[in-house]
Amino acid sequence: MDGATGAAGCGPAPVSYDFYLDGYGGALAAEAFAEALPAALRCVGGLTGRREPDPSWEEGDADAWRRAVCAAADAFAEYGEGRVGGFSIGSFSVTNYRDEGTTGAEVAREAALAELCFTGLTFAGVR
Repeated sequence: MDGATGAAGCGPAPVSYDFYLDGYGGALAAEAFAEALPAALRCVGGLTGRREPDPSWEEGDADAWRRAVCAAADAFAEYGEGRVGGFSIGSFSVTNYRDEGTTGAEVAREAALAELCFTGLTFAGVR
């Protein structure tokens, strides 16, 4: 998946599947990662104002940005973008422990912020 294209289908993807596996330690299949990547880029772009790393950033910030995208991709792959919940089979029901009105986008945002917390990449006011 090295030759993957970015979210708009133009140019290289700012986070490669190889980085996801080796630099982040992810476990998604290539197809699942590629499917979650556009939402992850939107999420991290909303937190940092950037949809790709900037060469002028401090050392290590580009990798933190990439790890944030990977963390968000993992969350989107697991929860989707909508409400996080449970499931029912007949009279048997299971509620996800995260079901507090939380959405997959909020879970992804939390995961991305955890990777960005020691950088100066997030906008002031993002908690």
